[in-house]
Amino acid sequence: MKIEYNNLYTHFVFTTLHRVPVISETSRERIEKYVTGIVNNNYSKLYAIYANPEHMHFLISQSPDISETELATIVANSSEKFINKNKLVVGKFEWQQTASAFSVSKSNVDRVCKYILDQPNHHKKVSFAEEYDLFIKHYQQNLDKNQGNKVLEG
Repeated sequence: MKIEYNNLYTHFVFTTLHRVPVISETSRERIEKYVTGIVNNNYSKLYAIYANPEHMHFLISQSPDISETELATIVANSSEKFINKNKLVVGKFEWQQTASAFSVSKSNVDRVCKYILDQPNHHKKVSFAEEYDLFIKHYQQNLDKNQGNKVLEG
């Protein structure tokens, strides 16, 4: 069945391999623009993006024709190639093999956009490790532990 209308917002978090802070401020904007293009070319719309030295946040509304896993794989593989081809980091660049994808309600899109765009100020107060732990606690709080669901490890 084809979905005619959709309202699917996803907040992705990608982490550099071993959480090494390799994304410099000088290459951040090029990486963000490239990822924006990848998202747009996959029938989705990017609302906010920020590439920190060791992780990247982006919020999209996605096409129902592509899953979060498919889109994350495309973004990760394409951006790795772009970053390495253009030598935007020292050494070989890789994302971790896992990412996080959190659903966002339409009423929270503006709040999440502001949060993503305020990353430099946010990380003056909270480390990425602390931030990630808070995300997992917040988004995984409703898991039914009786069904054997496991909370993701950061």
